[in-house]
Amino acid sequence: MRLRDLPSVDELARSVDDPLAVEAARIVVDEARAAIQVGAEPGDLDEQLRLRLGALRRARLRRALNATGVVVHTNLGRAPLSHEALDQVVETARGYSNLEYDLESGTRGSRQDHVAEILRRLTGAEAALVVNNNAAAVMLALAALAEGREVLVSRGELIEIGDGFRIPDVLARSGAILREVGTTNRTRATDYERAIGPESALLLRVHQSNFRVLGFTEQPSVKELAAVARRHELPLVDDLGSGAFFPFEDEPSARDSLNEGADLACFSGDKLLGGPQAGVIVGRPDLVERLRRHPLQRALRADKLTVAALEGTLRLYLEPRRAAREIPVLRMLGERVGTVRARAERLAALTGGEVEETVARVGGGALPLAELPSFACAIDEELAGPLRLGDPPVVGVVRDGRLLLDCRTLTEAEVEEVADAVTAARG
Repeated sequence: MRLRDLPSVDELARSVDDPLAVEAARIVVDEARAAIQVGAEPGDLDEQLRLRLGALRRARLRRALNATGVVVHTNLGRAPLSHEALDQVVETARGYSNLEYDLESGTRGSRQDHVAEILRRLTGAEAALVVNNNAAAVMLALAALAEGREVLVSRGELIEIGDGFRIPDVLARSGAILREVGTTNRTRATDYERAIGPESALLLRVHQSNFRVLGFTEQPSVKELAAVARRHELPLVDDLGSGAFFPFEDEPSARDSLNEGADLACFSGDKLLGGPQAGVIVGRPDLVERLRRHPLQRALRADKLTVAALEGTLRLYLEPRRAAREIPVLRMLGERVGTVRARAERLAALTGGEVEETVARVGGGALPLAELPSFACAIDEELAGPLRLGDPPVVGVVRDGRLLLDCRTLTEAEVEEVADAVTAARG
């Protein structure tokens, strides 16, 4: 085909009755023109138009199959929700709800009421507040309690997490003033003590999230910092990061933090907690109330779907055994390696792949040194692209010339889907 043989955009668009036809036809014609200019054949334009129309209507945010072995995979949406949480989201979203309506009194209520009580029970806190993520929780705490004044933070905790997000930037945007104490590898309680002055507003402790400083190191405990804060009548805010309710190595819990003297503890809902993206703040009722009344709180508050998913997740924690079984993140982290191997063997049998021993990761900025023994199905590296572009997309890990489909992050039901996807990719 020559350039002069190409149909006009209008001519190609008229071949279908679709309101998006002109937009799709313009893309198809432009791609055909580019192909002809490099000496390639543009192919069947009518067929390409139909495919383009389908692509324009297809949802961009789609379910994907995680075969990476990273349980809390930030790029793949972090924690998958439990059936309990999903059911509550659907029930809440399909009609109206009592999001901010008190059914008993018939007057206006608060969206916080739906999760505050259960959070108090699970963490031992006196009060709780939920916003849209943990960065928002920290920012709100600093804005409400330390705007225009100093916040004392260890140099070893001035971290950067995903997508260039830095703790000093959060401090700056909150209106608080950063006061660094100690050194990168060693900070003591006495460093905070010496740095406290008339402009000091609070002490901030930041969990080291997705990295560890090893070797010649020292960091004060929450109990030590709490003693310093009490002597100077300053609040201690503990940013926990992941917010685990189950014990995971040295990952701190909100209950432990508050018991050791923190005035406020902040953590995520969508990491080791296994719920939706949310920021949870628990602690002293007078401080939580100051955060609730701050103007920034309305801009950062969680929406009804987040509240529903979080409540559905938290309810499972009232029965720990049920939580371990039904919250996907907890199930994947706790699953026996023999079960994972059997899943990999089944996938290998269905795809003609090979079983390979590997190591899975927690992900999501939690437990960076933890290694989870796992097994994967290894197939041809060339299938990585077609599998990503399939429906549903399958995302694995390319290593040593092969594509590894790690079965710790796949469910039993998903094995068949992945096998079908591999067959289609080889097509």
